[in-house]
Amino acid sequence: MIDEVGELLREAAARTVLPWFNQLSAEHIAEKAPGDLVTIADQQTEEFVAAGLRRLLPGSVVVGEEAVSVDEELLRRLRDAGRVWLVDPIDGTANFAAGRRPFVMMVALLDAGAPVASWIFDPIAGSLAVAERGAGCAVDGVRLTDGESPPLGKLRGALALRYLPDELRARVLAGVDELGMVLPGQHCAGREHWDIATGEQDFALFWRTLPWDHVPGTLLVREAGGVARRLDGSPYDYTDDRSGLLVARTEAAWQELREALLPAD
Repeated sequence: MIDEVGELLREAAARTVLPWFNQLSAEHIAEKAPGDLVTIADQQTEEFVAAGLRRLLPGSVVVGEEAVSVDEELLRRLRDAGRVWLVDPIDGTANFAAGRRPFVMMVALLDAGAPVASWIFDPIAGSLAVAERGAGCAVDGVRLTDGESPPLGKLRGALALRYLPDELRARVLAGVDELGMVLPGQHCAGREHWDIATGEQDFALFWRTLPWDHVPGTLLVREAGGVARRLDGSPYDYTDDRSGLLVARTEAAWQELREALLPAD
């Protein structure tokens, strides 16, 4: 099924994502909430991918970002005892709508509420990252291995500051000088997770932790030897409605980051 889902994403990209890239007009873009966009490509892609996933796994449930925006009760299905697909048809919709990269397509498979596999596809590059719980992860068939992060002062990563509460933002910014290089946020959580897993960057800090944004990517990071935890140090659990997520390439980097950015009172 790993290969089949990958092929489904490639087909969806060719049919419902790439034909719309740089072709959207105002009538093709809507705002679900202030600053939260949806495009016709998001909607068509979710419908296409959801239908394909149901064919691959008859009797399974699909919970997609766009479907949840219409019916929030669907989120309850993520806790079903059976197998459930979680779909983010286009992660980085604001980038996509503006005709720029990065944006990715993401799917995760949950079994009894636990993520067991995930897929992240970059339609422009045609590149696929895949993770299986307990079996590792790979990008385009090349297995990722546990990495190393440089010491504090030489770390590279992104801080998504937009939604942070004012007091927390001030605490984080007070520790920025200790980190090394703070990269511009990519406005695409899936890409941030991908780059941490492959070693392109060492960390990312998020405030919003919606399941479709982070379940696929955090599984990829963990299978590459990385760490994804809440700001208090507890494991990331998508059923926990709290905000805040710190993701790092290694355990040592996570601990250093938390001490620098979130010092104990």
